Amino acid sequence: MQDDSGISFFGALWGGLVWLVQNIAGAFYNLGYALSHTSEWLAWTGGLESVEDKQSLMRFVYFGGSVEFFFVVFTAFLVLTAVGIYQRQVMWGVVRGLEGFANTIGRLFAWAGLIMVIQQIIIVFMQRVFARPDMSFGLGIELQMDISWFAEELKLYNALVVCMCVAYTFVQGGHVRVDLIYSGISFRAKRVIDMIGSLIFMMPAAVLTWMYGWFFLWRHLIVPKPSASDGLDRLVMKARALRWNVETIGFSPNGFNGYFLFKILLVSFAGIVFLHAIAFFYRSFLEFVEGQGSENKYLDKDTLGEGEEAYEGAH
Repeated sequence: MQDDSGISFFGALWGGLVWLVQNIAGAFYNLGYALSHTSEWLAWTGGLESVEDKQSLMRFVYFGGSVEFFFVVFTAFLVLTAVGIYQRQVMWGVVRGLEGFANTIGRLFAWAGLIMVIQQIIIVFMQRVFARPDMSFGLGIELQMDISWFAEELKLYNALVVCMCVAYTFVQGGHVRVDLIYSGISFRAKRVIDMIGSLIFMMPAAVLTWMYGWFFLWRHLIVPKPSASDGLDRLVMKARALRWNVETIGFSPNGFNGYFLFKILLVSFAGIVFLHAIAFFYRSFLEFVEGQGSENKYLDKDTLGEGEEAYEGAH
């Protein structure tokens, strides 16, 4: 009995290894085919005028959360890592590019926090001082909605800050860290922990969030509703009845009705976290290899200006 269980275990392990190698090898073909046949999955961007357009949208929905797409990204990561190990300047370039992307996106969407505060102040004045039931913004074509709509919209600004500034905050060292052993270990041991954390926690969490969030998003944008368990052929068969059905249901009759934007932000959050996990892994690896002299190399951190160092990190 023990021999049989041992054989079945190693058989399953071998089967999993073969499956992994096959998918990595197939990723090159899948990427090449996707790039050379863009009309099969991007024709819907010009409108859903024909059955072929609808089928292309269903292919886009399927492949966005598919095993094939995962292995294309995973294989690209492996290839880029191999090139970066051979030529470290390439890896540093990736780190600078991804951290620059995180900083740019974060610094832009951080302004949503200011907009949120200003809008909240306006809402209070309109309700308490002018006793108005509605508000309007804009020049020429105005956006006029009930005050409750603008009050609920404040959650969108908060979601923008949380989802779009997550990697930016990481780059700036603004996330809270529970330190049990980290501060007391050597520099290279810290980098090892950072690399393990990137691979075991950040990347899998981002992938799981993407996989659930991707189909959650499209189930609130189109009908028939796609399911994560649907195969490609089944989704293509559903395409004949496909139409846009963007969710515009609010929590109150006159409340905010753009909650589909939160689903888009969820997917964006997962993508940003995954990209920054790559950047953090590469930075940790490079600092491990090059030593303490490379700590925070090329790191673009915000500053309050000369003479304000004592206050940095508190904003």
